[in-house]
Amino acid sequence: MSTTADLENLPGVGPATAEKLKENGYDSFQSIAVASPAELSNKADVGESSAGDIINAAREAADIGGFETGADVLTRREEIGKLQFIIDELDELLGGGVETQSITEVYGEFGAGKSQVTHQLSVNVQLPQEHGGLEGRAIFIDSEDTFRPERIDEMVRGLPDEVIEATLEAREIEGGADDEDALEALVEDMLDKIHVAKAFNSNHQILLAEKAQEIAAEYEDDEFPVRLLCVDSLTAHFRAEYVGRGELANRQQKLNKHLHDLDRVGNLYNTAVIVTNQVQSNPDAFFGDPTKPIGGNILGHKSTFRLYLKKSKQDKRIVKLVDAPNLPDGEAVMRVQGAGLKPE
Repeated sequence: MSTTADLENLPGVGPATAEKLKENGYDSFQSIAVASPAELSNKADVGESSAGDIINAAREAADIGGFETGADVLTRREEIGKLQFIIDELDELLGGGVETQSITEVYGEFGAGKSQVTHQLSVNVQLPQEHGGLEGRAIFIDSEDTFRPERIDEMVRGLPDEVIEATLEAREIEGGADDEDALEALVEDMLDKIHVAKAFNSNHQILLAEKAQEIAAEYEDDEFPVRLLCVDSLTAHFRAEYVGRGELANRQQKLNKHLHDLDRVGNLYNTAVIVTNQVQSNPDAFFGDPTKPIGGNILGHKSTFRLYLKKSKQDKRIVKLVDAPNLPDGEAVMRVQGAGLKPE
């Protein structure tokens, strides 16, 4: 990661400006390179023209922003991780799991299991790679008071014995899957690697997304880097605060900025971004399912993958892949149980 002294090599950046940049999360050439001139001007207190020069220089230094061949893109995509649900049918539907460097939207009605997905992936992301994890930590932005450490406890204990034992060994915790002391130590260690913040309103939620980038930068070279960023739910505050058609444009503009902040964390730090979304009934739908996600085209275009959760009999949930750039639409079935998300 670039230090403050490194940033001073950029044109128009002295010690004071470098310090301001760092205080606002722009502590590497990459983070500056993907900023907009207006955004950088506001945060670093420099003119917009100077901000543009700083960004262009950072792009050259970071070697991003230009054209590359398809072969280069393929090589870069080999760095992308796949975070598994450890449910074969669902992981196969997603082409191997939830991708890093992408936004995956999970929407459905109340009680469909959206928060269960964020909790389960906050556990799974910490598992060894050979067992479907990414050996990383999670950030959880909680806008609906849904995060429950007790649920994490249940899901850790509900993992298959061989996965528990491999994870204990990787973390150098003595004991096995039937050792209560070892399980308690594992749960505590996993909870310690989930960074939770409660968002009180949409502005606070936007600020927390910026803070998430700081946490990702802090742990970039750690043994457990940030590999998952969850927002549950993305749209609740925006929906409550911006009511009526007169507020729609302002809401969508702020939502768009928020999504770009989340996407930046995903791309800069090779992190999977999971956002949950509420739904509304579409009165114009005479045929088929009238349920549709809120957030409009901005969220539809910005989400790389869209998953629709539907309730079925008892603990069954149907997971429908609605949109993906490289995968066919399809469905899979999972169960929401006390021990976590399980195969049918």
